[in-house]
Amino acid sequence: MNDAAERHEFQTEVRQLLDLMIHSLYSHKEVFLRELISNASDALDKRRFEALTRPELAPADELAIELEADAAARTLTVRDNGIGMSRAEVVDNIGTIARSGTGEFLAALREREGQAVPPELIGRFGVGFYSSFMVADRITVLTRRAGEAGATQWESAGDGYTIAEAERESPGTSVTLHLKPADAEDGLADFTQAAALRETVKKYSDFVAYPIRLGADTLNSMKAIWIRPKDEVTEEEYREFYKHISRDWTDPLEHLSIHIEGGLEARALLYIPAKAPFDLWRDSDRTGVQLYVRRVFIMDDCKELLPPWLRFVRGVVACDDLSLNVSREILQQNRQIQAIRRHLVRRLTGALKEMKDEHLERYRTFWGEFGAVLKEGLLGMDEGQERILELLLAPSSHGTAVPTSLDQYVARMKEGQPGIYYMTGPSLAAVERSPHLEAFRAKGYEVLFFVDPLDELWLRLPREFAGKPLVSAAAGEITPATEDEQKQAEEARRGQEEDFKDLLLVLRAKLQDHVKDVRLSSRLTESPACLVGEGGELSPRIAELFRRTGQTVPVAKRILELNPAHPLMPKLQAIVARDRTDPILAEYAELVYGQAILAEGGQLPDPAAFGRRIADLLVRVV
Repeated sequence: MNDAAERHEFQTEVRQLLDLMIHSLYSHKEVFLRELISNASDALDKRRFEALTRPELAPADELAIELEADAAARTLTVRDNGIGMSRAEVVDNIGTIARSGTGEFLAALREREGQAVPPELIGRFGVGFYSSFMVADRITVLTRRAGEAGATQWESAGDGYTIAEAERESPGTSVTLHLKPADAEDGLADFTQAAALRETVKKYSDFVAYPIRLGADTLNSMKAIWIRPKDEVTEEEYREFYKHISRDWTDPLEHLSIHIEGGLEARALLYIPAKAPFDLWRDSDRTGVQLYVRRVFIMDDCKELLPPWLRFVRGVVACDDLSLNVSREILQQNRQIQAIRRHLVRRLTGALKEMKDEHLERYRTFWGEFGAVLKEGLLGMDEGQERILELLLAPSSHGTAVPTSLDQYVARMKEGQPGIYYMTGPSLAAVERSPHLEAFRAKGYEVLFFVDPLDELWLRLPREFAGKPLVSAAAGEITPATEDEQKQAEEARRGQEEDFKDLLLVLRAKLQDHVKDVRLSSRLTESPACLVGEGGELSPRIAELFRRTGQTVPVAKRILELNPAHPLMPKLQAIVARDRTDPILAEYAELVYGQAILAEGGQLPDPAAFGRRIADLLVRVV
């Protein structure tokens, strides 16, 4: 070790992770080699790409990955001549939590306390380098950044690490593992033996685009799987390629092999994961859809190839018609990229619809993981919005245990039903108990339930499916009735308004600071009151979300609707008839208003005052 080596301590989470790896609970310990080879492959990709604009970085030798085993010293070295790392990059990439997702990884482990740890967690949370501690009790990294003269040596036995200046003849990285003794009972093979290395490379890394050599032998086929005919690729090969590019151990839910012809030619191999990655909701440096031009790796996550609402898709797109000297700015304006994007969106949404129509249970698995992301596509004017509506699933008053689709809803619609009814709210329980549904249930009309915060945003825009508009069951004058029934209800309500005219006037005066109007309802059958908004108004939930982001949102008063058939109404009317100045009317007005807020799962403006009114009422009646 260099005498000038600096000693550093790992972050707490990294120490916990290394302790787990050192006392490994994993049975698939050979996965460490896949991770190291994938890291080396990434480094080779980056060097080849940077050499396009900086020819001086091009290596003199062929880009390759070398394995070197020493049985006597019990070491295994994984060596590449890729881009290498500077000293700062070594600290950033290996010594800290910044790039590793360690915190989320450990949180997932805590949920499984006392259980076997599934190997897919390594890939899902990007902690691949640390998996080497499953087979090694000490790791030495020697690396030199292409274009720099000096090298850096990093070393750790899992109790912190040292970092020092070093020498390396050429750019690249060597990772040397000081291996633990082989232990067949514990699933630890002897990785100094050629057979174990050959088997592991063939299993996990056969599709790496660079030669992986052990002495004079090349261990991998290096065949670009997306170019090979479909009938020459097995399902197992498709699955292993997915695991290679995604660093996810779990089998994908679906894969699509796509060949685009016409004005341009491109090939794509896309995967829909079975599980959402931990960083799905972060703008992180995730591995998405990789772009290759003339077999040259261009970028790891080409966001221009798919809209953000399909960001969970993994895979490869290869197009020889593009220039090698491309940047994100160029790609954003590139007509060929836009044409590829449109084609990929059509194929992906088509594949998802086919899964929904033919394998509904499988599709429900997908929707549970990625449905909320897919609905982001309904917020703007992005392509494919009609296709997204075809993919929607939601619980409904028909049954909350199993979500339904819009086409299933339409097939169950009553004759003459004018629209597709829905309700939004903070939770499924709150929406199910909403008083707005009472008349719909009484008439046998099904109502869809949308409880994601995103739902209230996309449903504000006019929506139509199968020629039927999507209509909020909580909107202004919406009632589930035929035209004749609406006329009869309107005539009855006019008579009731005359009966309760004085009560309505008093309540309007008492609640004028909270509501814009108090009127009788034709939607309530059991509850005494509910609050409704008018078209174009923000719901209280969305208004609150906007305020939390610092936006100024005007306070919108809603309409308080009263159930004329509820026993409370004639009792309040009797108080008004006796003395319309009775102070108790103000108390009752606030209680009715508060009850309407609570019934929709809302937040009372003054919970303490509401509680006092309830207590006072109990004192009077008990």
